[in-house]
Amino acid sequence: MRGVQNPSFFYEILLINAEHISKLVQGKIDGTDLFLVSVHVHPGNKIEVLLDSDNAFTIDNCVEISRYLESNLDRESEDFALEVSSPGLTQPLKVKRQYVKNIQRDVIVKTKDGKKVEGTLAGVLGESISLKMRVRETIEGTKKKAWVEKELILPFEEINETKIVISFK
Repeated sequence: MRGVQNPSFFYEILLINAEHISKLVQGKIDGTDLFLVSVHVHPGNKIEVLLDSDNAFTIDNCVEISRYLESNLDRESEDFALEVSSPGLTQPLKVKRQYVKNIQRDVIVKTKDGKKVEGTLAGVLGESISLKMRVRETIEGTKKKAWVEKELILPFEEINETKIVISFK
């Protein structure tokens, strides 16, 4: 093999990759209310695993998954840093299960065509979400405006980003 100095170098790179980590995590959480949001392996083998739960996600969940991954990865072959956490409140929703978990919460949706829509996440319908919004519309036959509740259906493929509106009411 011309140009390849150390074949084991390529083997080591493949040891820690997002797909492998995802499979390990999925095997551990199957049958629980936990779900995988994302896995990233950054340069220097910094592994970042984001998990969520349909109910309560605790620090104990993080510790359990972290220990499980530590025991299933070989530091002798390749060193790594590992971070297991839940997405923060300011992070956008990434997977459908997060949308389901956050039904009845206020959200801001940025569409792929650049529009920004704010409303209450009313439901998840197959490959779309339903938003309830309050808009001011002119009352027919008058110049007066009134608040009207509207429903907007947005397919996931048209959504660029959805964030929960944090309220301290």
